Amino acid sequence: MRIGKQSRIIRGPEASVTPDLKAVARDVIACERCPRLRAYGAEIARVKRKAYLHEEYWGRPIPGFGDPGAWLLIIGLAPGAHGANRTGRLFTGDRSGVWLYGELHRQGLASEPHSVHRDDGLTLSGVYISASARCAPPENKPTLKELDNCREYLVREMSALQSVRVRLALGRIAFDAFLKARRELGLSGLAPRPEFKHGASVALPEGGFLLSSYHPSQQNTSTGKLTAAMWHGIFDKARALAGR
Repeated sequence: MRIGKQSRIIRGPEASVTPDLKAVARDVIACERCPRLRAYGAEIARVKRKAYLHEEYWGRPIPGFGDPGAWLLIIGLAPGAHGANRTGRLFTGDRSGVWLYGELHRQGLASEPHSVHRDDGLTLSGVYISASARCAPPENKPTLKELDNCREYLVREMSALQSVRVRLALGRIAFDAFLKARRELGLSGLAPRPEFKHGASVALPEGGFLLSSYHPSQQNTSTGKLTAAMWHGIFDKARALAGR
């Protein structure tokens, strides 16, 4: 594994993070801005899926997770109803997490190849994982208003993560969320505006790069829209862009 000794290691979504990121996590968990999403997440947590009837669902908004000294910021779409909404950590407990954390482990950026629960002891180095929306949306489709309501948290995380060199957007919604968050941070616009395309990268005026990938959703991976080779290539490219 290539986990560097100089990076700070984070356990769980809130522990041992910088004050700014800890405040963001606290505000995310307490957020009630989107009644539709909060009602949906709470109802899923009450009813549960048959396979998880013995578990206590998290059922609240999901904070970011990772290393405050990260060189790689990964932005996803939203928590899964029976994934992160159940486990309390982004990309944890569903098929997309198998792809993400398996690859992070292959790259030496995660201590384990599996992510099953927020308290499973998994650690990350050099990576911070965020999302466009922090509550599980019905049919995985947050509204534009709900995404607008949630963007503040991504903006604050981006402001706090001072060492990021590569911003990896998983899917078009995450791609758009990042560009809007840049504007809210007062950063100069990109002209021409980049288009979402798997494997495409663009240099950013503030330094570093924006890299795009298809989301590792079960729909994309089961149909071959996103293959294992394509997925490996994204992270190899991220390392190359960051000079690591």
